[in-house]
Amino acid sequence: MLAGRHILLVIGGGIAAYKALDLIRRLKERGVQVTPVLTGSGAEFVTPLSVSALAGEEVHRTLFDLTAEAKMGHIELSRAADLVVVAPATADLIARAANGFAPDLAATLLLATDKRVLLAPAMNVRMWEHPAVRRNVEMLRRDGVLFVGPNEGPMACGEFGYGRMAEPLEIVAAIEAALAPASRALAGRHILVTSGPTQEPIDPVRYIANRSSGAQGTAIGAALAAQGARVTFVTGPASVPPPAGVEVIRVETAAEMLDAVRAALPADAAIMAAAVADWRVAAASDQKLKKGEDGPPTLTFVQNPDILAAVAGLSLGRPRLVIGFAAETENVLEHARAKRRRKGCDWILANDVSPATGIMGGAENAVTLITADGEESWERMGKDAVAARLADRIARALA
Repeated sequence: MLAGRHILLVIGGGIAAYKALDLIRRLKERGVQVTPVLTGSGAEFVTPLSVSALAGEEVHRTLFDLTAEAKMGHIELSRAADLVVVAPATADLIARAANGFAPDLAATLLLATDKRVLLAPAMNVRMWEHPAVRRNVEMLRRDGVLFVGPNEGPMACGEFGYGRMAEPLEIVAAIEAALAPASRALAGRHILVTSGPTQEPIDPVRYIANRSSGAQGTAIGAALAAQGARVTFVTGPASVPPPAGVEVIRVETAAEMLDAVRAALPADAAIMAAAVADWRVAAASDQKLKKGEDGPPTLTFVQNPDILAAVAGLSLGRPRLVIGFAAETENVLEHARAKRRRKGCDWILANDVSPATGIMGGAENAVTLITADGEESWERMGKDAVAARLADRIARALA
């Protein structure tokens, strides 16, 4: 499906630049025209000669090429390709793209292009986890920039964690997905998505919550909207911003979320991705609780409403497809199967969120889709990829 397509490949500066050589080879095997752009720091890791030999094209390196710029070469470069791919995408390149800085050819191309952009981040784990990098990544996601990776593993610096550039074949798959004809399989459908945590007040300054970032729910909302669905997105106080192109309803508590969900119905499908608090304080204080000589206050808890069960159990106005999540730390599939039967939903996506997995609040997910007809275990992948696969399954189910 890639034969005859044209990729503008920007190679940033990092040890992962060696993978870009293999990526070029894989793309050429598939009949892709690859126009390479090598940053100054990228040339410290791979040579222009090796890049040019594999791509079969001239390597572009400088913004101040008088011959090319006489014809506004950076504009032509940025728009002639079908897709712009940056691999490796360093923290510096990500920051420039997010904030509109254009001091060199690579950054200028990212600003001048009218094509989609796919970034394959690669950096030290501490850099990837830094709040500034996370802000830049989320800003670019909101702008419609696509990401593949980073993966988890050992790094050249000796540390271990997320920050390894995706493997060349993973990037090829992401390129195929980015260039696939846009599907509007969900056009005309109304889909309800819940996302993020809820916060149950103890007093005006304290609350009960969980570690959910809302990243998976946001990815699901974006994937459904990309397929043409009208999405109502009910979100708790997530750390990840909601997707573009959806109706956003912000709530804090489980009771508020249930009210918002009921108000959003009817819908063709409902995906309950929110991590709703199971309990709340029976009587939240209207004043800040103070330390006292008698020790900590006694908090009495009551159970929150079960939003998934409430939607799945509707006799009138029930969505055709009700999907829940089972975030477990032990006996994952056993608990998820029981939850699907108990809640009465059609599908459950089971995932292991024990601390060692890094899934809760992380960039990746590994799920098992459980239905009345069987189970499918999906390999660990980025949450955007999980969302895209789920959106495809929903489209087929509602067809």
